[in-house]
Amino acid sequence: MTQRVLIAGGTGMIGQALKIALRADGWEVHTLTRQASRAAGDPMVHVWQPGAPLDLDALGGFTAIVNLAGSSISRMPWTAARRADILDSRIAATTTLVEAVARANARPKTFVSGSAVGFYGSRGDEILTEQSAPGDGFLAEVCRAWEDAAFAAPKGVRVAVIRTGLVLAPRGALTPLRLLTRLFAAGPLAGGRAWWPWVSLQDEVRAIVHILNSRLSGPVNVVGPEEATSRQVMRALAAAMKRPFWLPAPGWAIRLLLGRAGNELLLASQRVRPTALEADGFVFTSPTVERAIAEALA
Repeated sequence: MTQRVLIAGGTGMIGQALKIALRADGWEVHTLTRQASRAAGDPMVHVWQPGAPLDLDALGGFTAIVNLAGSSISRMPWTAARRADILDSRIAATTTLVEAVARANARPKTFVSGSAVGFYGSRGDEILTEQSAPGDGFLAEVCRAWEDAAFAAPKGVRVAVIRTGLVLAPRGALTPLRLLTRLFAAGPLAGGRAWWPWVSLQDEVRAIVHILNSRLSGPVNVVGPEEATSRQVMRALAAAMKRPFWLPAPGWAIRLLLGRAGNELLLASQRVRPTALEADGFVFTSPTVERAIAEALA
């Protein structure tokens, strides 16, 4: 029997890579889009509007749903309107999908929904697992609300939320760091002691596929197995790009330039471990930050 998956956020960097991987594994992959032009002539692409009712039965029913929808956190500055959009886009999309699952006659067996390591806030050197308490800050509040919306799925549907770290890929969060490095401006950020949980794009996608094919439920940290500080990440990037690692950026300058976004994205320290994945037998293909960066640049 063919397994059918519906991906919300399938046009993003992770979603596009996930579609390729699932199709290679024999899944029938459908995606949701808000742009009618993208759905024209493609029976696998469906138009939706987060906040408006979605009929899963009319689309043929699905084995699983993967929810990666949400406004990008990398667009700055985080004005009040921008923060509202970051939160509301995630809650609207997740709630719409959960309500669609509840109404469906043929309910999907699995619901995998996005989250992030921002759930933990900034915690210094504290080791963080899926059992750790939530932290403080805007992103922690967003992630708690995001996860609560996902866990509202009806009983009998397996729910997993993926707390993703910094995805090392040709695009995405690595782009501004590559630009700094290319301009010979790589160096430690605020001393470089903050822990940056990272994961390669390949392992991010492989982890989602693993979760779909497993019995994992609840929160799942999707981060690489080897911890790295911001200094180690930036030094590895500079080495891979054959650029010097020398120009320190003080914390006050990052806060002044980027405000709350800089504080929570670049200066937060989160020593996160992929406990649930490793306990379930998942093996990373990019076990070190140096290898993940080399793959991203290749």
